[in-house]
Amino acid sequence: MRKDTVRYVAGRLVTAAVLLAALSLVVYIGVDLLPGDPASARLGPNATPDQAAEARERLGLDEPLAQRYLEWAGGLLHGDLGTSANGTPVSGMLAGRLGNTAVLAGLTVLLLVPLSLALGVALGRRAGGRADGTGSTLLLLTTAVPEFVVAGALALVVGAQLGWLPATSLVPAGDSPLAHPDVLVLPVLSLLWVSLAYATRVIRAQTLVALRAPHVEAMRLNGIPERTVLRQAVLPAVLPSAAQIWLIGAAGLLGGTVLVEVVFSYPGIGKVLVSSVSTGDLPVVQALAMLMGALTLLATIAADVVGTAVGRTRSP
Repeated sequence: MRKDTVRYVAGRLVTAAVLLAALSLVVYIGVDLLPGDPASARLGPNATPDQAAEARERLGLDEPLAQRYLEWAGGLLHGDLGTSANGTPVSGMLAGRLGNTAVLAGLTVLLLVPLSLALGVALGRRAGGRADGTGSTLLLLTTAVPEFVVAGALALVVGAQLGWLPATSLVPAGDSPLAHPDVLVLPVLSLLWVSLAYATRVIRAQTLVALRAPHVEAMRLNGIPERTVLRQAVLPAVLPSAAQIWLIGAAGLLGGTVLVEVVFSYPGIGKVLVSSVSTGDLPVVQALAMLMGALTLLATIAADVVGTAVGRTRSP
């Protein structure tokens, strides 16, 4: 790896650390300003003012905001996400739900990578033809429909009306969603909808650029088989941009996953987030907001590093 590439990657890692620190500050202050009182949420609606005041003191809520933030941020560095309103450690509360969400997002990415690559290259090779025109139009229309709309339509039509698959993704307590694959189909299809369309469009465009490169045209003129041209010249040119899009798509899945999980009652972090917001369980909201923001930020920076590092490596 070239020295300038190493310096660039190191610089982006420093930037990531600074942005994560800024993100933690924004998340903590933003959630702290939300309506609701963690002390009242923990005690319930029948708590007296004296009990609420005692709980606020015990939880440290009477301390200055800056001190509370520093204590919370210090806990994050040691893996302590705080304590929920019911007294349960947030990390233990989220562990199983994060695993369920990871299953949903992981399956979506596993389908996204080969499907978008195959469709994008196929459309790029047929640029200007009827198949390309029809496919490109459908992809453009697809990107205009949000995941939660697709999820609602699939749950209503495929699940409720036709009964082909479960309309709700309920999983027995203690079971992995992988043990009930039928409940995963509709949520994964909903998440794949927009991500696949966007990634395919980008890969199609990169395929067109690669096919018009002088060395690729020379290979074709010399009678080299099309499959060899694709394997040796087109795919190596397309994959760096494709990897960027896949990483960005994985980051975008986090927001879409929350909405899709709510639609299908899937036992992931989406349901926990909605429940915590509605009950005013601010420590859980803070932990989830920080976690989702950090993962999105890191995936976006990783996409930037991949694209830039590969570009600098391939440049003379």
